[in-house]
Amino acid sequence: MEFPLNNHKLKQRRSELRKNQTEAEKVLWQQLRNRKLNGLKFYRQYSVGPYILDLYCPEVRLAIELDGGQHADGDARDYDEYRSEYLRTLGIETVRFWNNDVMNN
Repeated sequence: MEFPLNNHKLKQRRSELRKNQTEAEKVLWQQLRNRKLNGLKFYRQYSVGPYILDLYCPEVRLAIELDGGQHADGDARDYDEYRSEYLRTLGIETVRFWNNDVMNN
C-alpha cells in the first residue's frame, strides 16, 4: 500500500515541532540519533499520511510516540488508538512512552 511520506503540506509544521521539542523528546532523541540503537536510523517529526510521528525508523517500520498528560484523557486515548490502527494498516507498529517514564528512567 502506498502512502505519503513527509507530506510537503506538513513540512512547516514538522519543522516547528523539531524546533520546539519536549524535554522527553530531546532526551530520547539523544539516545537514538546517529544510529546509536542497533545501527537503526530514526527521524524526528516524520509524517506518514496525515500524521506527524515523534520518531520513525523506516528500516523496521517503527513509530515511537512520546505522550504527555493530555494523552490520558479518554478522547485522546481513542484518537491515539485510531492513529495507531491507521499506521498498523500500513505495516507500521507504534510504541508509546509516557514523557515521565523517559525523563525518570
